[in-house]
Amino acid sequence: MSKTHPIISVTGSSGAGTTTVKSTFDQIFRREGISAVSIEGDAFHRFDRAAMKAELVQRLADGDATFSHFSFDANELEKLEDIFRIYGQTGRGETRHYVHDDDEAARYGAPPGTFTDWAPFEDGSDLLFYEGLHGAVVNDRVNLAALADLKIGVVPVVNLEWIQKIHRDKASRGYTTEAVTDVILRRMHAYVHCICPQFTQTDINFQRVPVVDTSNPFIARWIPTADESLVVIRFRNPRGIDFPYLTSMIQGSWMSRANSIVIPGPKLDLAMQLILTPMILRLVGDSKRA
Repeated sequence: MSKTHPIISVTGSSGAGTTTVKSTFDQIFRREGISAVSIEGDAFHRFDRAAMKAELVQRLADGDATFSHFSFDANELEKLEDIFRIYGQTGRGETRHYVHDDDEAARYGAPPGTFTDWAPFEDGSDLLFYEGLHGAVVNDRVNLAALADLKIGVVPVVNLEWIQKIHRDKASRGYTTEAVTDVILRRMHAYVHCICPQFTQTDINFQRVPVVDTSNPFIARWIPTADESLVVIRFRNPRGIDFPYLTSMIQGSWMSRANSIVIPGPKLDLAMQLILTPMILRLVGDSKRA
């Protein structure tokens, strides 16, 4: 952690909804006049698209059917840890972009499935914002959780996560349901061993729970809406959290445990604004005083 150059890490699986959470953070940053440097987890993949396909073929030939982008060794986690550490010490660092599609290719000037060159952060930022798969990893090689000052987990129940991933990949990436299902199956081992353990490290988890039938996510015709969902918000350390204030401000909310509240799905943005804004302002205020 760093008093002078704070780091916020948002961690979630593919299809979890971290991009939506990032938009809420962006709103807070704009409203409060906070200058944030953003980095994406995809930028730290070890392989570009062609190399990843070749690696998957080789791993399968070697008898490993569990290798995926979720796997630790498919990502440059040591590089990510170095950037977290350097930023915390100096407020500087570098990042790149993974180019997903033709629209991003036009924006970044690199072919889809490749990376842009590494480029330094802009000077004068108030904080570093990470959004991706591995922002709170603790293993025998890295400890990213220890370097982030505020760690957020985005963790919909797994059937909902799969529905969101299937619909996204079919709509924006042209995959079939069968192809997305194959990816989900291949990723399950790393999901259990690489993704899930991070949510014990996060300071706050936002878990969306549908209240409609999602028992077979592979035939779901639509994604459950916010109105068809509840959100469980769990605080790792509830000390200092004003639960009576939150439940009074968020209509229809209630406490389910001493460290958790449940809110109606449409109130997620409001809840995030109420909870995260003072935390972000505290981090930036401490950094400026330091």
